[in-house]
Amino acid sequence: MKIRYHSESHIVELDDGSRWRIFPGDLDLTLNWKPETEITVAHAEDDLGSHVLVCGGAKVRVIAESESWPVGHVKRTLKEG
Repeated sequence: MKIRYHSESHIVELDDGSRWRIFPGDLDLTLNWKPETEITVAHAEDDLGSHVLVCGGAKVRVIAESESWPVGHVKRTLKEG
């Protein structure tokens, strides 16, 4: 899939119409994404996000745009690195 819309750093819309909220700790991995960037959506293997967007071997944790990240879990994960 390719990116349809990515003007906000924490939201990305793919060409299939799906919209994803990017995990705050993974935003740096998305800074160079361009419309021609190939992305694969896969189910997450951890308990933080529901899915991952895979691009060039990097996995970016995401949830549906309509969902919110649990604040405590985000803080704990960012603190642990």
